[in-house]
Amino acid sequence: MKILITGAAGFIGFHAVKHFAENGDRVVGLDNINNYYDVNLKYSRLKETGISKALIQNHKAVQSVNYPNYRFFKADLLDKEFIDELFKREHFDVVCNLAAQAGVRYSIENPYAYIDTNIVGFLNILEACRFHPVHHLVYASSSSVYGSNEKIPYSESDQVDSPVSLYAASKKSNELMAHAYSKLYNIPTTGVRFFTVYGPWGRPDMAPFLFMNAIINESPIKVFNHGKLSRDFTYIDDIIAGLSAIIDFPSTKNLPYRIYNIGSGKPIRLLDFIAVIEKATGKKAIKEMVDIQDGDVYQTYADTSILEHDLKYKPNTTIQEGINQLYKWYVTHLTLSSHFSMKTN
Repeated sequence: MKILITGAAGFIGFHAVKHFAENGDRVVGLDNINNYYDVNLKYSRLKETGISKALIQNHKAVQSVNYPNYRFFKADLLDKEFIDELFKREHFDVVCNLAAQAGVRYSIENPYAYIDTNIVGFLNILEACRFHPVHHLVYASSSSVYGSNEKIPYSESDQVDSPVSLYAASKKSNELMAHAYSKLYNIPTTGVRFFTVYGPWGRPDMAPFLFMNAIINESPIKVFNHGKLSRDFTYIDDIIAGLSAIIDFPSTKNLPYRIYNIGSGKPIRLLDFIAVIEKATGKKAIKEMVDIQDGDVYQTYADTSILEHDLKYKPNTTIQEGINQLYKWYVTHLTLSSHFSMKTN
């Protein structure tokens, strides 16, 4: 199988590249390496997959020294001409679109970035799949599409017409766009609603990384809504296993469009989550109780019954196991004086 993975320097994309390259698939990675968070982390991920920072240039292929079946391009989804030429030349079997402008709170500060990357960039991917057909287009959606839905657990059949952030609206737009292209052009598409992914090499702007960094360094952590929040934290290995199963289970011409939740199905209260990190690190958190932020939701909770029925797969990493693995990675790669910035731009 020849697979294009966009967002290859990102958290999930990096792990996806490693998985499919180690599986023997021919992998092409693409990322614009933007500075939403510290690019040193992105370059470190690329180095782990055998891509040298010194060799990276716009639109030039870099061959991995770790995987002979992996090449990387620095490029932007907004560059339609390059994307079209890449699809024309490479003849992909599968496209896994994990590139996106992430972050619920940042979408309030910089809304145009979300329209550019998440809407226009995704349109360029759809158009490329239209004119250079692939067997399967799998793309990242998000649990944020459920908004402030009070029905739990969240099911793929729920109405998702009330987003509380532009990020969520952009992800719902991706699902609608994919649906239209599936119906019009028989492109097999599958959207994957990820639920709060965490683990080694994770994003430094997300709670698991922020909390662990603060607790280890004995700095205060902001506990939003005074701890009265819960999240369906999902370990990265479970996400990649689910993603791999989905890629191997393409839609058909009779049913060209699908959506799946991937979550642990076991939401945990924020204060309990902090306690898990305290246990792993052996340190106590210094908590600063604050109000809920704009764009946040009170809870997330995945119903994974459709995933289990169709693919016979269910995430199974416990929160303590996952946090222990994150802690091992953290102390190995970052030390107490972390060289990766915790702040977004």
